[in-house]
Amino acid sequence: MSTVAVRDLTVSYNGTPVLDGVDLVVDDGEMVAVIGPNGSGKTTLLRAVAGTVPVQGGEARVRGEVVAGLGRRQAARLVAMVPQDPVIPRGMTCFDYVLLGRSAYIGYLGTESTADCRRAYEALERLDAAGFADRPIDRLSGGERQRVVLARALAQDAAALLLDEPTTALDIGHQQTVLELVDGLRRDRGIAVLGAFHDLTLAAQYADRMVLLVDGEVMVDGSPTTVIRPEALELFSGARATVITGPDGEPIVVPIRPDGA
Repeated sequence: MSTVAVRDLTVSYNGTPVLDGVDLVVDDGEMVAVIGPNGSGKTTLLRAVAGTVPVQGGEARVRGEVVAGLGRRQAARLVAMVPQDPVIPRGMTCFDYVLLGRSAYIGYLGTESTADCRRAYEALERLDAAGFADRPIDRLSGGERQRVVLARALAQDAAALLLDEPTTALDIGHQQTVLELVDGLRRDRGIAVLGAFHDLTLAAQYADRMVLLVDGEVMVDGSPTTVIRPEALELFSGARATVITGPDGEPIVVPIRPDGA
C-alpha cells in the first residue's frame, strides 16, 4: 500500500513553477531519498506533501487524505516533518519541546498523560539525547538541536516521516545513528519515509529508492544504483566526481579535484 501518493503535482511561487507535474509514491515501510541540485524543488516537495504550501495542480495524499484539507491535529497524526530550519522556542526545555509532538493525541482541554510523557522521553533516548531533557533547546549546539527536533517528530507516531536534510550539522557518528534509527522505525512500524538529501552516498546507503529532481521535474526514479550514475552527477553545477561501488554494492560518490589544484 502507498502511504504517500503524489500525482501530477505542480507548485509555483509568484508565478514561477517550482514543481512541474511530479509523480511519486512511497509505500508502507519504504524509504525514498529525493536528491537534486540546489533549487530543484526538494524542500517544496516535502512541504506540499505536508500540506504547508499551496498546490496549483495535481495532489499529494497521505493514507488517501489530502493533508492540506485536514485540521492540524488530524494532519499531525498522518505526517511528521523535520524541517531544515525549525522554529525553536526560547527557554523551552528539550523534554517539553519533544512533548509537543504528542499534541495530536491530547484533547483540546486535556493535558498530557503518563503515556505521552513516556513516549517523549523514549524518543529522546533513542536519539541519544535524554541527557538534554531539562536543558533549554535554544542553548544546544546545532547538532544537538537537530537530534531533539527529530525526537519530536518520532514522538508524533505519524504514518509518514518527512526529513529535510536530517543529518545537517551532525557529525558522522550521529549521522549514522539518526539514519539507523529511522531505518529501524520504518522497518519495525511500517512508517513511510521521504527525505531530501545533499549527501548522495549516505542517502544511497539507506534508501530503497532515490528520486532525482531537476528544475522541479523527476528525471530518474529507481534504485540507488540506477540513479547514482556519472551522468546524473553532471546535473549538479560544478560537480567533479566519480561513482565507485562499495562493499555491499552500493554507489559511493567520490569528489575529484580539478587538474592542477
